[in-house]
Amino acid sequence: MYKSFFKPLLDCITALLALIIFSPIFIFVLVFLLVNNNGKPFFFQQRPGKDTRIFKVIKFKTMTDKKDSNGDFLPDGKRLTSIGKFIRKTSLDELPQLINVLKGDMSIIGPRPLLPEYLPLYNETQKKRHDVKPGITGWAQVNGRNAISWSKKFELDVWYVNNISLILDIKILLKTVLKVVKSEGINAVNAVTTEKYTGNN
Repeated sequence: MYKSFFKPLLDCITALLALIIFSPIFIFVLVFLLVNNNGKPFFFQQRPGKDTRIFKVIKFKTMTDKKDSNGDFLPDGKRLTSIGKFIRKTSLDELPQLINVLKGDMSIIGPRPLLPEYLPLYNETQKKRHDVKPGITGWAQVNGRNAISWSKKFELDVWYVNNISLILDIKILLKTVLKVVKSEGINAVNAVTTEKYTGNN
């Protein structure tokens, strides 16, 4: 009953309240990025959601679009702006995903939505992370986030899918607040952002 009815209802209520409460911060970051990112405050990217249905995730844009001589994007470390580092450190880049929650694409809590190119790389157990809606935060995020291996992330994601409950979601939400305050696990070890999943890590 919680998973099918109360969780979606609580998602909508929580997302709406959060947007209202954080609207001054949302607007401030929006205007700041409009000026500093050449009128492009948002980052849109296709991600697989529940049952691998593709949707566009919305985040605040923290990297430039600089490319090399071949037309390929420069490494993340060279494209991440100084303000982008701050926005990521404080997790403010995640705020626009509240819109995804209101649209029904995401949940407040669930496995993080990853890249579509990873779908063929999952084993049968890892595929279960798509049995539920992806979340803004999740069990893997409060247990290491980008500082743990891909295999460990998927293990934690599947454990969450198999153990969803109101008590667990409240626990994750509280731990998320603590992680954001402490700025723990934002980046992978020795990397600005987490490394891409290749099916071997």
